[in-house]
Amino acid sequence: MTTPGAGEARLRRELAAVYRLVAHFRMTDLIFTHISARLPGPDHHFLINPYGLLFEEITASNLVKIDLSGQPVGESEYPVNPAGFVIHSAIHAARADAHCVLHTHTRAGCAVAAQKDGLLPVNQISMEFHDRVGYHDYEGVALNLDEQERLVEDLGAHPAMILRNHGLLTVGRTPAEAFLRMYYLERACEIQVSAQAGGMALVLPDPKVAELTARQLTGTDTASDFHDEDAYAMAWAALLRLLDRIAPDYRH
Repeated sequence: MTTPGAGEARLRRELAAVYRLVAHFRMTDLIFTHISARLPGPDHHFLINPYGLLFEEITASNLVKIDLSGQPVGESEYPVNPAGFVIHSAIHAARADAHCVLHTHTRAGCAVAAQKDGLLPVNQISMEFHDRVGYHDYEGVALNLDEQERLVEDLGAHPAMILRNHGLLTVGRTPAEAFLRMYYLERACEIQVSAQAGGMALVLPDPKVAELTARQLTGTDTASDFHDEDAYAMAWAALLRLLDRIAPDYRH
């Protein structure tokens, strides 16, 4: 096996960290769903999980390099699931900023994906995604390439998408960004389902307030007196320290 270059080695560690964090925060679906990352360079190569391994078994070295069709590049002792890359490949190909694509089938995410009104601004966490989530109607298991165009169109320029009757998806310029978006999208869904379970009418903020909050939380608001530009970087560093304590083998 060819030794990866410095850029690939770094990306392997970052993506392996995301797999372990998804496992730690109980967002996996056993061996199913994927997190993919585009490798630097002109070859349109990607890293993805070996098919058959639990997310808690993923390491930097056992991630599989694939091409845009989901086929392995070079030698690997592990198989891949090309069908599972249908959603990912479409988004990678269409969005230059989607270096990492993360997809989950969590209980809360699937519950909100089954709701007609989708994600509601029931909490400050939810408002990060106000008018910033795409919706894609269910067409069956994503095994057909002709669905890709509709997936891309429905995602648009959003950082996240709810796949109706299916699950959640986030994209990011880095694995860290995609993970943190998913972490908070998942929390937003959990809060919504819990609030709805109370059986009382929900209090929703004025749409203008929700939009302001979204700008504040995404760093695009210019009117606020304070800005926390380093928040995501510090959160990611804290998560890596967590992994170094509980699962340091992800780096290997």
